Amino acid sequence: QVPLVESGGGLVQAGGSLRLSCAASERTFSGYVMGWFRQAPGKEREFVAAISRTGSSTSYAASVKDRFTISRDNAKNTVYLQMNNLKPEDTAVYYCAARGGAALRATTTQYDYWGQGTQVTVSS
Repeated sequence: QVPLVESGGGLVQAGGSLRLSCAASERTFSGYVMGWFRQAPGKEREFVAAISRTGSSTSYAASVKDRFTISRDNAKNTVYLQMNNLKPEDTAVYYCAARGGAALRATTTQYDYWGQGTQVTVSS
């Protein structure tokens, strides 16, 4: 098990910024690819971003590319999602996830562990 705890969500106006954090209480954190997903009401959970074990490679959904940045600090067992220029359509519950493989993946079934989620609401 890799317990994951997200934080940093909240209410923000369109055009604003938020930074989400996901802390893992797992000393082998650096051995996991980390991802962020989101789920809006009535919609399926969708991929947002992923980062390799060392942080040298990242992947983004087209809808957030150039606005969101994923990063990690393995010394702190934490992965971050910096979200800029937020739009109302970014409103969702955001989840972090961990997978044991080395490749960056964009499907929920490829991830082994999940956090409980943090709500992000963007007002117009």
